[in-house]
Amino acid sequence: MKNRYADSSVVDTRWWHRRDDGRIQCDVCPRACSMHDGQRGLCFVRGVEAGAVRLYTWGRSSGFCVDPIEKKPLNHFLPGSAVLSFGTAGCNLACKFCQNWDMSKSREMDILMEEAQPEAIAEAARRTACRSVAFTYNDPVIFMEYAMDVAEACHAQGIRTVAVTAGYVSPGPREEFFRHIDAANVDLKAFTEDFYRKVCGAELAPVLETLEYLGKETGVWLELTTLLIPGHNDSEAELDAMTRWVVEHLGPGVPMHFSAFHPDWKMRDVPPTPPETLATARRIAMANGVRYAYTGNVHDAAGGSTWCHACRALVIERDWYEIGAYNLTDDGHCKACGAACAGVFDGPVGHWGRRRMPVHIAA
Repeated sequence: MKNRYADSSVVDTRWWHRRDDGRIQCDVCPRACSMHDGQRGLCFVRGVEAGAVRLYTWGRSSGFCVDPIEKKPLNHFLPGSAVLSFGTAGCNLACKFCQNWDMSKSREMDILMEEAQPEAIAEAARRTACRSVAFTYNDPVIFMEYAMDVAEACHAQGIRTVAVTAGYVSPGPREEFFRHIDAANVDLKAFTEDFYRKVCGAELAPVLETLEYLGKETGVWLELTTLLIPGHNDSEAELDAMTRWVVEHLGPGVPMHFSAFHPDWKMRDVPPTPPETLATARRIAMANGVRYAYTGNVHDAAGGSTWCHACRALVIERDWYEIGAYNLTDDGHCKACGAACAGVFDGPVGHWGRRRMPVHIAA
């Protein structure tokens, strides 16, 4: 049990150290915020109090909702199943295009009105027939202590855990955090340092390190998402380099999702992504050896469906988040040719569909 203070949402953390100049440095992510007493890091939910870094959002959420797992997006992890999703506030990146800015950029703790102990979250997931719980909406790396406590409660009830993350985390915390995670969708925002630096206020290299760590050193199921922003990260040359890197460093079986940008936050002057751009990205990825490439945020049944990499048969038909024809065995083999489809398949396909169901959890 974590140490509690007068405010039960405040807990001790361990990934920090004292600098020679007297400041306290948070070591959770490569940003390495250095703070004096009373100051917060860029994420705003971690800060220095009494000479130590503390998390201020343990047990507090912006709300809970049951979603289709494909919305995370995860197309190869318990297809058709329901997932209990929640987030907190803050973020350790500064993306100008953020689509969840009302939570990730919030500096107001009063948006975190939903209080929930880890055991209550696990019970809510069981009660609503969710096969997993997702830490999403904002990056779980910054509330890792809460996420890990929730993960332990979920695993005790046979419920799996999902992290939707930018992967911007330092090696030690990365290893500790992902020990508690069953599947991750990592937001690979672009494939240039220039984009990460100017548009996200971050760096690409640590994200690639996280991807290689997940792909080579863990059993976490991994999928990638890239939001394609016209004129910023959607050139054919960049997509070619990105997808070649994925196949070379992660393997051909890691699914890639290319999603359409919609003007938001500080990039309202950029037009929406044309569907043709997503189709081009999918084509380039598959030409470079990516076996499972998807289009997202647009209506594209073919681009949202899963096709056997060996015989090209349709194995999972999707229309938005609705599952249609399902031609995989319970353990994930193509019924047409017997080839294994990469992923986590455990029994018959689910049929949660497109529903979004808010859930209230009693404190």
